[in-house]
Amino acid sequence: GCARDWDGLTCWPRATFGEVVKIPCPQFFEEFTSFLQRNCTQEEYWSEPFPPYTIACGFDEGSSKGPEDQKSYYSAFWRVYTAGYAASMTSLITALIVFAAFRKFHCTRNYIHMHLFVSFILRAVAVFTKDAVLFADETMDHCLMSTVACKAAVAFFQFSILANFFWLLIEGIYLQTLLLLTFVSNKKFVWWFIFTGWGAPTAVMFAWVLTRIHQQNTGCWDDDENGVVLWIIKGPILLTVLINFIIFINVIRILVHKLKSQEGGGSHSSHFVRLAKSTLLLIPLFGVHYIVFAFFPESTGLEARLYIELGLGSFQGFVVALLYCFSNAEVQTELKKQLCKWQYQEYLTFTHRHGALSRETSPVNYATQLSLLDKISPKRRASVLQDGVTTV
Repeated sequence: GCARDWDGLTCWPRATFGEVVKIPCPQFFEEFTSFLQRNCTQEEYWSEPFPPYTIACGFDEGSSKGPEDQKSYYSAFWRVYTAGYAASMTSLITALIVFAAFRKFHCTRNYIHMHLFVSFILRAVAVFTKDAVLFADETMDHCLMSTVACKAAVAFFQFSILANFFWLLIEGIYLQTLLLLTFVSNKKFVWWFIFTGWGAPTAVMFAWVLTRIHQQNTGCWDDDENGVVLWIIKGPILLTVLINFIIFINVIRILVHKLKSQEGGGSHSSHFVRLAKSTLLLIPLFGVHYIVFAFFPESTGLEARLYIELGLGSFQGFVVALLYCFSNAEVQTELKKQLCKWQYQEYLTFTHRHGALSRETSPVNYATQLSLLDKISPKRRASVLQDGVTTV
């Protein structure tokens, strides 16, 4: 028969002599209703796909992009999201260092922010790792590739996505908790948040890996998944998106009510406004927009998904660091104080060194050093003794 074959776009399964294999168009294209066919010929070679990709997958030379144009189109997206994740990772690591270095920022709110930062960093690292393992070699046969390394890279990628969504949810829950409760036991809540933010994705991934191994242990685990395997990952993500959307609506309602009741309340009211402002910018930006595609098939609005999830999504971490850290007035004030402190220390060090150097090169100091050397010189002592003896 014919062996499994990777034609650069689709993986064709093994077939016996004379068998006709029928598969849907790959997700590389926007049209998913048509099918491709190949025949295992008498010479045990695969025939050319029929109908051709240009006809079966919803495009032709006059109305849409050919395979090479599509490849160039997605390569441009690869450059965009690579730059986005690189910028996000750099800014997030810097923000983590700032929050960890200054004791003033060690509080529950910033601890949660730091865990969110870590989830975004893991997401960027997972994307780079997956690309390096799966797509570094363009000649790689994706039909035959099924190594532990590539499966681990895909599993790590799925875990980072889950963890990121759960920590976005925890940010929303924590904001709502602050707005609803006057007194919050920080230690009590923070450990529950940490347990949920990392424990829930770990449990989901454990179930997904076991299901993959026993039900669909094919390729690098990056192929199309059946219903059960797909919803183990997609279900919790959709749940977090839906809950975050509900929290967003409820937080707006609470804020409007509090701001109306606390008019003229001064600092207490401004505290809620300042705290809510940064988080409210994140909830619609990183949660609510997923509602648009959450309950539609993967093939719906593929190009719009690329712009949102790959284009804008890759810069999520950068915007998070900007809102939570670099644009925060307290952080800016503390950084300015530290900068002034460093400048003052440099000034003191410079003046100390300059003063020491001036004393060493002073004529008075030079004469003093000569007199001291003259007093303790052995030759000087011997001549004095001789003069004394001669005098006697």
